[in-house]
Amino acid sequence: MSEKKKTVARLDSNYMQKYDAYIERQKRKKKRLIRRLVLFSAIVALAIGTMTTYHVKQRSLHAEKLEEYQELEEQLAKLKAAEEEYEEEIQLLNDEEYILDIARTNYFLSKEGELIFKIPEEDPSY
Repeated sequence: MSEKKKTVARLDSNYMQKYDAYIERQKRKKKRLIRRLVLFSAIVALAIGTMTTYHVKQRSLHAEKLEEYQELEEQLAKLKAAEEEYEEEIQLLNDEEYILDIARTNYFLSKEGELIFKIPEEDPSY
């Protein structure tokens, strides 16, 4: 059997012209819709990318600041401990007996009738 080509004659009526125009409008609407969706998707992707980058930078900055804060807290604790030691030393330096004791120890000053012997700090067994 031989294949027959089906050919349909197109009628050029007013209805067909309106139908063709309708189909063409639908194609253009669909193209515009696709373009708008692509543009909107690109804008959304750009916004999400920008926000993600900003968020990551802020997290790293926060981590750095937190680390710096902890270091400063440790430094503050050390300074407060040193301040307490200095305050205690000031209180002791206001005491005359303490000053006399330091003078006797460091500068070999003695009380009246007291003898001071300097003992070497090295081991004498050598």
